[in-house]
Amino acid sequence: MRRLSAGARRHGQANAAEGRNHSEILSKDGIDRSLRRISHEILERNASSLEGLALVGVLTRGAPLARRIAENIRHFEGLEVPVGALDITLHRDDREERGGDPEVRGSHVPFDVTGKTVVLVDDVLYTGRTARAAMDALLELGRPAAIHLAILVDRGHRELPIRADHVGKNVPTSREESVRVRLVETDGEDGVICVAD
Repeated sequence: MRRLSAGARRHGQANAAEGRNHSEILSKDGIDRSLRRISHEILERNASSLEGLALVGVLTRGAPLARRIAENIRHFEGLEVPVGALDITLHRDDREERGGDPEVRGSHVPFDVTGKTVVLVDDVLYTGRTARAAMDALLELGRPAAIHLAILVDRGHRELPIRADHVGKNVPTSREESVRVRLVETDGEDGVICVAD
């Protein structure tokens, strides 16, 4: 086992040379395989209505994952699926606990979601509160025909009745552990680790 520093923990980084015990959940190849499988599942589930399909990634790491899925779909089917990025900051139910002024980055959803089948994409599903906030934020933009949820890692411990439609990897964890996702687009490298807090 390798360790992560307190600074790496605070910023969700997984520098293998520092700090705390961790184990690898997904390598770069594992992330690629998981996203390819999710992309195929999305195509199969929506085969009769692909023209109404859209992807919206939850900032921060859901957005690049959504773009990668869209690229997979373009590669598999030659289909250009619209992609957006959703900022859920003002919809979180833990804003008071986080303190200070929230950093609002702003959503970028350059299409009308009304009538579309929108696949919300995020990196980790845990309590379900982020997914609920994402649905609230999305519904402020319009009324989709359906909302599906695609998750890279489902770690369990749900507090709300929310289930992902597409999951890259199910990982049983304890509440004392953290799952850290690193992506080239946001962190300079791909990988997912589980950290023992």
